[in-house]
Amino acid sequence: MSEPHVYDMIVVGGGPGGCTAALYAARAGLEVLLLEKLSAGGQMALTEQVDNYPGFEKGVDGFSLGEKMQRQAERFGAKTLYAQVERADLAASPKALYTTGGVLYARTVVLATGADPRRLGLEREQALTGRGVAYCAACDGMRYKGGTVVVVGGGNSAAADALLLSRVAKKVILVHRRDTLRATRVYHQPLGQSGNIEFRWNTVVEGLLGDDRLTGVALRDVRTGERTSLSCDGLFVSVGRAPASGLARGQLALDEAGYILADETTRTSLAGVYAVGDVRTKPLRQIATAVADGATAVQMAEEYLAGGA
Repeated sequence: MSEPHVYDMIVVGGGPGGCTAALYAARAGLEVLLLEKLSAGGQMALTEQVDNYPGFEKGVDGFSLGEKMQRQAERFGAKTLYAQVERADLAASPKALYTTGGVLYARTVVLATGADPRRLGLEREQALTGRGVAYCAACDGMRYKGGTVVVVGGGNSAAADALLLSRVAKKVILVHRRDTLRATRVYHQPLGQSGNIEFRWNTVVEGLLGDDRLTGVALRDVRTGERTSLSCDGLFVSVGRAPASGLARGQLALDEAGYILADETTRTSLAGVYAVGDVRTKPLRQIATAVADGATAVQMAEEYLAGGA
């Protein structure tokens, strides 16, 4: 039997971190394959307007930006395969990825599988994403400047999102199913002192109003069962994120939340395996930080392939 083809690098995930890794690897002369299960851009592709990524003075929609990143990597020789990775043997030599497109082998692997926002599970939530329903205040907050927005959640993410939005929105309504926040106390005073943040305690969002765009939310008091409706321009769901780290479980070190343990070098607990973007432990998950990770991972991989650590 002939020997299987072995790539210098396989990148799993076509978001900004993955596309950047593929670009840098291809320009460095490595034979690189980019694996994506859906379309270029990852979670970024669901963002209707990206205003905080440098180089686009009028902003750009996330889907178009993802396609531009993919085409740029392909311009230098990166190959793209649309396939789902079902399992991986990251400790093998070469490393093996079992996909819906067959078994693939590589000397190095970059995991750029991202993290998915936890959803509320409401009817039409997916359809209204980008049309009033959002999951990232830093990404989409400016779209609601001067408007009324609802933030759902009670942890640190929800508190931070409410404070950020209070600086651009006319009114922020924080909806939490309990009567106190789970957020650390450092957030309590600034939330209370803000003049435009209103609290709806013991309340859940149980429905979305509007046809093509969100116009309001249906609320329910968990103690009394009373149902009310609330008009708003935007709904920010801040109930946490779930890292897409299934391929790494049992093979790489993860933190308590399931993120792959990797520092600014992007190196993981296995030599030749790198984690970039939202799937790795990091203080800020944005397009710009994912892009930085992708470039760094290739630098580390080149050192590894040359016989370094």
